[in-house]
Amino acid sequence: MEIEKLHQRFLAHPRICTDTRKIIKDCVFFALKGDNFNGNTYAAEALRKGAAFAVVDESQYAVSDSYILVEDALESLQQLATFHRNFSTAKIIALTGSNGKTTTKELINAVLSKKYRTIATIGNLNNHIGVPLTLLSITEDTEMAIIEMGANHQKEIESLCKIALPDFGYITNFGKAHLEGFGGEEGVIKGKSEMYDFLMANDRSIFMNADDPIQFEKLRDHIKKFGFSKDKKEFYRISFVSANPFVKMVVEEQTITSQLVGSYNFTNCAAAIVMGKYFTVPVADIKNAIESYAPKNNRSQLLEKNGHHIILDAYNANPTSMDAALENFDGMEAVPKIAFLGDMFELGKTAAIEHQAIASLAASMNFNEVFLIGENFHKTDSDLKKFDTFEALSEYIAKNPVERSSTILIKGSRGMALERVLELL
Repeated sequence: MEIEKLHQRFLAHPRICTDTRKIIKDCVFFALKGDNFNGNTYAAEALRKGAAFAVVDESQYAVSDSYILVEDALESLQQLATFHRNFSTAKIIALTGSNGKTTTKELINAVLSKKYRTIATIGNLNNHIGVPLTLLSITEDTEMAIIEMGANHQKEIESLCKIALPDFGYITNFGKAHLEGFGGEEGVIKGKSEMYDFLMANDRSIFMNADDPIQFEKLRDHIKKFGFSKDKKEFYRISFVSANPFVKMVVEEQTITSQLVGSYNFTNCAAAIVMGKYFTVPVADIKNAIESYAPKNNRSQLLEKNGHHIILDAYNANPTSMDAALENFDGMEAVPKIAFLGDMFELGKTAAIEHQAIASLAASMNFNEVFLIGENFHKTDSDLKKFDTFEALSEYIAKNPVERSSTILIKGSRGMALERVLELL
């Protein structure tokens, strides 16, 4: 079926489902394929559960008019998303980066929604399936769509930009994330910069952290840029005040105090602020949006449990974000301080070096105790307490309870699920 005709079907049934466990009545079901499943085999079930149509790419499953046969269901989903993006009048703001994407996206949405009707990527649905699904959630009255793009290898951001065709873009930072897939730090810079390449090639506008030397150099000759800086006069001035524990900054003589822990969240707030300024959101509304935003989903959350003050930052970790979290924790005025650090994934050949560097950094800081959890940290040369499994840590804490009224940092990759530490306190 031609994409234009498929789009007409979609407009009549503007909900997309790809999982029969989450069927919405009158949706359009796309039979996607994975390593261990074939969505075509679930198409009939999707229709039984209330889907209006099922888009399939194997002819033997297209047994009635309720099935729409295409060459490739995933490609059709992506093409439909691009067609719908062009059909809409909404402005598309894309963002990527090694750290802080989701928090920044939520902050941008909070700020821009003060003046505009916005939609944004739900959770971290930021890949070749999530980006099309977000684009297809744009409605007739949507004015701004904030699209998060994730990647772990070259050409992925380029592909996502070709689907979303963003009007504006922002890169949070370039860090030591997904080193295995990108092929090292230079590979990360090259891969994330595919967003810059697309925007500049298409004469689109770019938001930037003018204090990031990589961004500053890459965008030196690009005319359509609007950035923030702590001290560069030609950019929008946002002054960092403190992060003890919450990030505080000054904008146009107004002090903004966020609910985000860690100085590393300053640039996340600043990006949202500068976009609000560009799109003429009043500074008072920008301040209200930033101050009202409360982190969740294990991202820089400040919690209290049994007398402990806890920084729960267990959604993800890489050497750059781990280093920033430790530096921030070391600078906090609190005693006693205890850190639970979990393995960092997707580092490939650099895993041993990077885990050793973080173990050595943690050992050099003024913490009362540091617990290293995971196979990679367990192999480091360190006098810190090391546990190859979470179960081993659990057994140790059961016999040696954490000191009362401690300030605690919990940081690790998603696969480590270190939020489980809360159960041990």
